[in-house]
Formats: sequence, structure tokens, C-alpha cells
Amino acid sequence: MIIEAIRTPRGKGKPTGALASVKAVDLLGGLCNTLRERHSGIENQVDDALFGCVTQVKDQGSNVGKVALMRANWPATVPAATINRFCASGLTAVNQMAAQASINDTITLAGGVEMMSRTPMFSDEGAMFADKDVARSVGSVHPGLGADLVATQHDISRADCDAYAVLSQNRAEAARKAGRYKSIIPVKDSTGAVILDQDETIRAGVTAEVLSRLEPAFAAMGSKGGDARLMELFPELSRIDHVHHAGNAPAMADGAALVLLASEAAAQAHGLTPRGRILATAEANVAITQTGAVDATRKALLRAGLTPGDIDLWEVRDSFAAVTLHYVRALGIDLDRFNVNGSSIALGHPMGATGAMLIGSMLDEMELRGSRYGVAAIAGAAGVATATVVERV
Repeated sequence: MIIEAIRTPRGKGKPTGALASVKAVDLLGGLCNTLRERHSGIENQVDDALFGCVTQVKDQGSNVGKVALMRANWPATVPAATINRFCASGLTAVNQMAAQASINDTITLAGGVEMMSRTPMFSDEGAMFADKDVARSVGSVHPGLGADLVATQHDISRADCDAYAVLSQNRAEAARKAGRYKSIIPVKDSTGAVILDQDETIRAGVTAEVLSRLEPAFAAMGSKGGDARLMELFPELSRIDHVHHAGNAPAMADGAALVLLASEAAAQAHGLTPRGRILATAEANVAITQTGAVDATRKALLRAGLTPGDIDLWEVRDSFAAVTLHYVRALGIDLDRFNVNGSSIALGHPMGATGAMLIGSMLDEMELRGSRYGVAAIAGAAGVATATVVERV
């Protein structure tokens, strides 16, 4: 059972972003304090905790999830770990803690954090991207080039990508104005002053004309050997279409999220009122590209005994516009039910937290609409992917 799902606003993932002065442990720890305020004594009832974080160095090193609990003065007896399944980390944490709560009839905590303004992407210098020998031997491709590959393979044009990006931005702007992001918890400083209470990354007034002026982000990388490498891997291709740019790709962001979980018996025993029930979860992996969310979703739906047509609402992280459009087409999804309040192209992508954020965003909208079934899904580097099927209760 999903008892609670909360998140911070997303800040711009750059030194000038509103959250750049906030330590990762304090951003996540602030949510821990909110959870304790909403559910008195919950810190003494949580059996285990798991958090996603992709770039686990510097501020985000040394098991940042556990340190955040300590920083928030939770009992030393609460176990915690931090995991890295690339962009799928936060949702994987939710799925694993849901399974653990179910098996052991306990209360668990999941979530994630990423401060891209303070700990930039790739700053861990992992072998998959920093070591050319390793990267080549494992078939590693830069995520942006992989997204352009998907566009080329599936005839998804730049116009298609830009149209989706405009839709995402306009929906996010409308949702922010209407106050539809109910799960947001404002970030405050030590004096109680609000630092940020709304997503900072949304850009107002975006149009296709504006996006058409942006240069392709990965064409230069392609000309320096990236395209040749892809055509070596996929000899049926004679070119790579570079359709992605800063306006139709997920924005780097800062943010954190928490999801409180319990078995049905544990929820009843502790007087906790659930918002939703996790019906099924799945993990998947594909090679080269970030299209694995299709496979993970199909597996999760099969386990839940549902079809795409049964799903009232979809919350899916944009791993570049073409990858998202491929997901929509592969599963036959109506865009009226898909990322209805915007997506990471507009909202930003704090890598380790985004997956957990999807749960709160989805439940917020399901409650407003009276929806029954929802799917959250996310894919990431190395082809990893995670999906979760939720029923509102």
C-alpha cells in the first residue's frame, strides 16, 4: 500500500538554480521531517529504507540516503541504503521496498535525491562513459546519441519531437498555475524562509517556432565518430538523424522524493490510510537505447492482469522526446491520458529522484480525476528500465 508520496519542487540543475545552496542530505532530510510531521512516530515504525541516487560522489557519496535520515534526527535503528540503477533508481527503490513490506508485513520507506547543480552528471567518472576501452567493449553510447538513434530507427522527426516538447511545457505551465502538483513540499532554509515552492524548470510560452531555432545537441558528437559507431552497430542505417536539442530533452534538475509504503496488515495495525496499492512491478533491460520502459511496462501489466487500454493515467519519464514517442506508439497510448501535467522535458530530471516523483504526481492526478489504474515507468542508461502499476484506493 502507498501511504504517502511527497517531493520537493525541482530546481534548475545549475549553480544559479534556486536549490544549489542546499545539500543533498538536507533536501532529502527535509522531506523526512515532513513525513514525521504528517505521521507522528513514523520514524519508529519504518523497518527499512532505500533511496536512489545516480552520481554517488562528493555531497552524494557515503550512502546519502542513510546520512539524510541521520541529519533529520531519525533513530539510528532505521536501516537505509542508497542504490544506483541510473535514471530508474528512485522507482526501483519504491518497487523493492514495496516487495519487502509485502513479504515481511512491515512499513518501509523509499525515494531518491539528486543535486545536479552540486554534483554534475558524469562527475563520478564511471567506466561506462569515462573509459573509452570499457565503453566500447560494453557497447556504451551517449544517451543523446542513443535517442537520435531511436528517432532514426522509428522515423520520428524533429517536428514530432518539438510538438511533444511544446505539449509538455504547456501542460506543465497550466498545471502549475492550477495548483495540480499537490505532492510538492516547499524547501525552506534554517530560518523557515521558503527557498523554492514551485518547479523552477518550466518555461512559459514555448512554441514550435522557438524550438525550431535550436541547434541539434549531438550532431557534433556524431560527426566525431559517434554516428560511425552507431552505423557500425546497426549496419542497416545509412545515417543518423539528429533531432534532439535542449528544448526537447529532459532538463537537468535538483530534487528529492519520498514514498511511504506498508503491507495492508501493517497499515491497518498502525492506523495508516493508504492512497494507492501497488499491483505489480517489473524491471527490464535492452541494449544501447533507453527504450526498455516498453518491455518493463508490458511485463508489469501482464503481472497485474491488465492491458494498456485499462490504464487511466500514465506518468512516464521523458528520456528524450523520440524515446517517449516510441513508448507511446509501441503501447498504443492516447496522449490525453499520458503525462497530462507535463513531463521531465518541462519539469526537469533529478536523476535519482525522478522515478519516485512519478508516484506522487500520478496519485495526485488520479485522486483529482477519480481514476482507478495508473502506470509509472522510467528508463535510463545502459538500457535499464522500471515500471509500476498502481490502483487508487
